[in-house]
Amino acid sequence: MIFRPILAGAVLRDRLLAGVGATFGIALTGVLAAVLAGEGSLPLLVAPIGASAVLVFAVPASPLAQPWPVIGGNLLSALWGLLVAQCVATPVAAAALAVGGAIVVMSLLRCLHPPGGAVALGVVLAAGHLPDGWLYPWLPVGLDSALLVLAGMLFHRLSRHVYPHRPAAPVPTPSPFAAADIDAALADMHESFDIAREDLDALLDAAARHAALRRERSARSSPRR
Repeated sequence: MIFRPILAGAVLRDRLLAGVGATFGIALTGVLAAVLAGEGSLPLLVAPIGASAVLVFAVPASPLAQPWPVIGGNLLSALWGLLVAQCVATPVAAAALAVGGAIVVMSLLRCLHPPGGAVALGVVLAAGHLPDGWLYPWLPVGLDSALLVLAGMLFHRLSRHVYPHRPAAPVPTPSPFAAADIDAALADMHESFDIAREDLDALLDAAARHAALRRERSARSSPRR
């Protein structure tokens, strides 16, 4: 049972489609980056973009996969990594501060994006080998991130998905939960969940609607005395 998908709503068709989308996205990003920069594509494809592609194509509804987190999170993490590399000489300390600080910076600026941690770490590890000092990381990271977002928009439109994600409007349904109840429950759990607050509201409203329909069907099917 440990090999069952852990993502709610995950089905094989969507996972296969995500693989096709990531293939398309990385290929388009590499080709366009090479054309725009006038260089070979390999130096312009940074490894964390592969992780960004997983989010953009496999979980496009995630708050972590939206355009601002992808572009802003990666770019700000690159800048933070450069700052740390300039100020901290000890490699291990620099690596630790780069990743931890990137999380804080992205969180404060509402662009938390997990690959950003890898971007910051990669900049610190490669700081001594960067050909153009402060300017070099911005070219591949910024270009790759922007092109990947554009590829995601194009692919999801062709596959009839919405990206950037727009939460579905909840259908008014009598629900036992008030907004304050949900907020209190989230505060009690002391956890961060990879779902937009609006999507959570819509999910609970839909669950209440299905529960009402189930009770109605059950009442109709029960024998009358």
